Amino acid sequence: MNYLTNAGALILQFVFGAVVTLFVLRLLAEAHRADFNNPICQFLYRFTNPVLRPLRKALPNVRRVNTAALLIILALECLKVVLIVALAGFAPAIAGVIVAGIAETVDFFLLTWIVLVFVWSLMSMLSTDRYHPVARLVSSLAEPLVRPLRGRMTIGGLDFSPTVVLLGLFLLRILVAQPLSDWGTRLLMGG
Repeated sequence: MNYLTNAGALILQFVFGAVVTLFVLRLLAEAHRADFNNPICQFLYRFTNPVLRPLRKALPNVRRVNTAALLIILALECLKVVLIVALAGFAPAIAGVIVAGIAETVDFFLLTWIVLVFVWSLMSMLSTDRYHPVARLVSSLAEPLVRPLRGRMTIGGLDFSPTVVLLGLFLLRILVAQPLSDWGTRLLMGG
C-alpha cells in the first residue's frame, strides 16, 4: 500500500469505528439495562433510533440482545472491509468479506469490553463521582463482566478480578478474533 492508501484506510477505520461504537454502546446499554435517564444513553438512543426503528419491526430482540443493532454493526464492519480492500486495489471475495466482517465485529466487542473494564477499574481506584453519567454507564456495562469473580480474587485487600477479566478478554482476542480475522483475510485474497 502507498501512503495515500494508508491515509484513506486510517480515515475509514476512524469514521466506521466512531459509528460502530455508537451502535455497540446502544446494544450493550440495552442488554445490561443501563439507566435510560442517563444523558449518554439518551444520546445513544436518539442517534441510533432512526436507523434501528424500521429494522426492529422485522428483527425483534432475542432475550435482551438488539438483533437490529447487531445486524447494523455487522453490515458496517463488512462495508468497511469492502472499502478498505477496494482502496488497496483488490476485488474482495464475498465469503472473505463476511468472515472478515464477523471477525471485526467480534474484535470490536472484545476491545470495547476491555476499555470499559479498564476504565471501570481505574475509576474505582480514583475518587470519582459515581453519579456522573459516564461513571454510571461504564459501571452498568463493566460490572456484569467482573461480578462473577468479585471477592474471589482478593489478595491482601486488593481485588484482582478486573485483571483476570482483562486477561480473559485479551486471550479471546488472540485465540478467537485473530484466527477468524486471518481466515477472513485469506478468503478475501482468494486463498
